Amino acid sequence: MKTLDRIIGTYHFLFDRVPSGVTEVPPKPRKRNPWLKDGKPIVTRVRTGNNLRQSINQALEALGPLNAAISRGDKVMVKPNFNSDDPPPASTDPLFLRAVVEMLLEVGARVTIGESSGGVWRPTSRVFRKLQLDELARTLGVRLIAFDDKDSEWVKININGDHLRSVTVPKTAYEADRLIYLPCLKTHRLARYSGSLKLTFGFVNPGERRAFHVRFREEKLAEVNLCWQPDLIILDGRKAFISGGPNQGQIVEPKIILASGDLVAIDAEAVKVLLGYKANNRLLSDPWQLTQITTALKYKLGSGQDNYILKTL
Repeated sequence: MKTLDRIIGTYHFLFDRVPSGVTEVPPKPRKRNPWLKDGKPIVTRVRTGNNLRQSINQALEALGPLNAAISRGDKVMVKPNFNSDDPPPASTDPLFLRAVVEMLLEVGARVTIGESSGGVWRPTSRVFRKLQLDELARTLGVRLIAFDDKDSEWVKININGDHLRSVTVPKTAYEADRLIYLPCLKTHRLARYSGSLKLTFGFVNPGERRAFHVRFREEKLAEVNLCWQPDLIILDGRKAFISGGPNQGQIVEPKIILASGDLVAIDAEAVKVLLGYKANNRLLSDPWQLTQITTALKYKLGSGQDNYILKTL
């Protein structure tokens, strides 16, 4: 990162503030997971080939038809991981993002891509420019939103967690009919790992994020998901950090894609992949003991051990 960029980013990390007069709203109603077999949530794990679009399609077909969750005309918010402008697995591969958006457009969805980068990389619009995401969005004919832009509207959701009473999030995400998450596969120096549960942190107003780093970090990351839960998660595991993270680390190539409608089950399977490599990281040998996952299970945000079905292709 260049010196000027770091200075600007540090300023945002230290001085971004939550706007005043934010409307308070309840959490979004919990929806039935459409991706079930015999009443249990499904996680699909696909070995990727040379054709990215085909690999993603295989992962989704093993879940069920896309229109089980996405209908023509739905306002769909796609949440990638552009915490920084570093290459995958630090951030979402634009080609992966493009393939998913194209599939959504083909079923008639009205797609918006939204993100807010990490403190020292903000403003997010700068990350977008460096990754040429503005051009990608124009080519696809979809809306691209940097949540931290000055004209963004926010709502405060009262979640009443043990460590978070409320969370301020983008109005556009709250009003979306469907939410689709595109997490990366990686360890994280502070949060142990970064998956679908942590991806929701990118919705949090930048002015509230500093407090997450003081105490109960991993518990808070899980509690943010009390705001809402995604309809579909597609995790790009073609590359992964098995140490370090979020923006730099030791890279391996598992060459897989995971998909599910269950936040907890897909994270547990993702961590199992990371544990398959020897590395110096902060993961626990049992993913079900990780605080993000135990906290999420406490709030019934997903399925516990042996309560979901893994389909491997």
